[in-house]
Amino acid sequence: MIPWLLVGVIMISTITGDLLQTAEMKRHGEVRFSNGRLRRSLGVLGRPFLLLTVFCMAVSFFAFLKLLTVADLSFAVPATAGTFVLETVLAKVFLKEQVDARRWAGACLVACGVALLAL
Repeated sequence: MIPWLLVGVIMISTITGDLLQTAEMKRHGEVRFSNGRLRRSLGVLGRPFLLLTVFCMAVSFFAFLKLLTVADLSFAVPATAGTFVLETVLAKVFLKEQVDARRWAGACLVACGVALLAL
């Protein structure tokens, strides 16, 4: 029970962090490090979505470390791969990204692998 709870925490925090990071980077625009734009580029560090991203990724990292103490690596890595499936769906729905057939096929294969672990 505890390993699957940790997998859930990892998935939620990773997905949230990735979506927040993508949304913030799209709002900020391309980062270029030139003399006049260096100050604007470093200003991205003060963005609230980016700070939440760092927090979510830290939660994900420490939950993954805890998962490794209670479950085998051969379980932990494939189980947390479910983030790829949900991120693909959420990228299409919330970020309005184009997702091609190969990416959908890959997400379906990952979902099948995670389902096999659950059995």
